Amino acid sequence: MADVKVYDQNKQEAGTVTLAPEVFEVEVRPEILNLVVRAYRAALRAGTHAVKTRALVSGGGKKPFKQKGTGNARQGSNRSPIMRGGAIIFGPQPREYGFKINKKVRSLALRMALSSRLADNELMVVKGIELPEAKTKHFAKVAGTLGLSKALVVVAPEQGEGSALALSARNIPGITLVTPDAVNVYEVLNHKQVVVLEGALPHLEARLK
Repeated sequence: MADVKVYDQNKQEAGTVTLAPEVFEVEVRPEILNLVVRAYRAALRAGTHAVKTRALVSGGGKKPFKQKGTGNARQGSNRSPIMRGGAIIFGPQPREYGFKINKKVRSLALRMALSSRLADNELMVVKGIELPEAKTKHFAKVAGTLGLSKALVVVAPEQGEGSALALSARNIPGITLVTPDAVNVYEVLNHKQVVVLEGALPHLEARLK
């Protein structure tokens, strides 16, 4: 079991906490992390690209020119892909890029991502963050004290969207604030630091155990 230091918002030691080994001490397999990140990013793609096929191009009502005597290859429609202003053949059409990842694999990958952050000393447990009011400058001061640049901050469910903490952090570049149920592999790996508030830790461990 890993015992890590708990800091307050002034980066003073405020005790220790034992992290669940089945969540934070999992062997990291890069191929699984790669698979889950690819699935996450593929699901974000809109897939709304489209070009006009022969069925969508205007025209095509009459033969462009007579069959013989022009010296040109015969043509039956100006919608043909080989004619100027005609259709696009084999062009992109709307599609869904996402692919299925089993729930157990996604959970395993998230545990691996958190384990890698802990192994690299890039995971910090903070006792709590209390702000006098919902102001960006107050959270920016705390972030500076904790040494956060590009950080994923995991907060308790009651401190999620709409709370003073969330409102104060949303305009700071590089800082992403999420609740335990919204933590995903891509965000963990995409941020240099992971900060878990002590109140969010039981919820995060309960989700992944």
